[in-house]
Amino acid sequence: MISGYEKEVAEIADLTMSLIRFRTTQDNPGEIRGCMDFIGEYLSARDIACRRVEHGGVPSILVMPVKNYAPVLLMSHVDVVAAPDALFDPREENGRLYGRGALDDKYAAALSLVLLKNRLESLRKAGGTLDDFPLGVLITGDEEVGGVNGAKAVLSEIRTDFCIALDGGTVDEIIVKEKGILTLRLITRGRTAHGSRPWQGENAIEKLIEDYSRIKRFFAETSPDHWHRTLNFSIVRAGSSFNQVPDRAEAVFDIRYTENDNPDRLVADLAEAVSGTLEIEGKEPLFSAGESPWLDLLMDVADQSRPAFEHGASDARYLSQFGMCGVVWGADGDHSQHAADEHVDLASINRLYGYLDEFLDRCSYLSGVQVGGAE
Repeated sequence: MISGYEKEVAEIADLTMSLIRFRTTQDNPGEIRGCMDFIGEYLSARDIACRRVEHGGVPSILVMPVKNYAPVLLMSHVDVVAAPDALFDPREENGRLYGRGALDDKYAAALSLVLLKNRLESLRKAGGTLDDFPLGVLITGDEEVGGVNGAKAVLSEIRTDFCIALDGGTVDEIIVKEKGILTLRLITRGRTAHGSRPWQGENAIEKLIEDYSRIKRFFAETSPDHWHRTLNFSIVRAGSSFNQVPDRAEAVFDIRYTENDNPDRLVADLAEAVSGTLEIEGKEPLFSAGESPWLDLLMDVADQSRPAFEHGASDARYLSQFGMCGVVWGADGDHSQHAADEHVDLASINRLYGYLDEFLDRCSYLSGVQVGGAE
């Protein structure tokens, strides 16, 4: 059990609570900007140069030892899902920190900042500068709505040898695979008629149901770990009056696929099987950590942790898209993301911080630079 980081954890908790007080939901862009301003001021006050990067009106904060390159990158986000007012008033209770974003993902932004600050202070005391530093930090503002203007845009402009997306998993589970996403819209058309004479029409809802049955046949596989493609019938729209045969119906399907699937082939097969029209609403790549000496080193340092996979998706998928190695990792919080009792376990932050600190101590032989360790 890693211990001895109580001071750092207290600092992370205080900073996390400050971040939680910003209501950084997507309908509050001013709050997202204000939160990024706060982070920029935190870094500036500690003489740490950062860049404010903006794409599509979404701000991100980037700290890099070299302009567009860092051997190791910590990635997190400060945007959150909607919540009652009370959840933006954080509290600490029984070793847990509660509030919207406590687990997803403001503790991670705070941890990244504190770790960056502490290690850079040590490096400077030893006569080094940021140019000698292997660690970069990226904090984005749109992960909850897909990360297109945050992680995707910024990662396309920078390079890293190994990214740790602090946005999932647990201290004991390092995520090395996440499923990809297909969002499909099915549209069926019929012929309208009065509801008392259905034989004179053609019911689009019935055609939709028939097509759904055909689609389900492609998702019959089951296994205990569910590491196979899955189908969620998530949205349906049809009809406008109880006494009219509907002439149009549509449904949206959320499909998650694995490395064993060819998503383009799957879409083609589904389109051939249905009578309606199938449209691709979205296609996101799956995430795979890839083979890397950095991953080997991390697994050696975090020797109580095990590689795992996740059915959901995060901004880590853009790492795979741009050919970058990395993992998804994080603190414990009873999987309370987005819940009314969202919280992060402070003891797990202690462990996570300790593992990351040791990892950076030991990664200098991979990056070819000397890093500043904890004193």
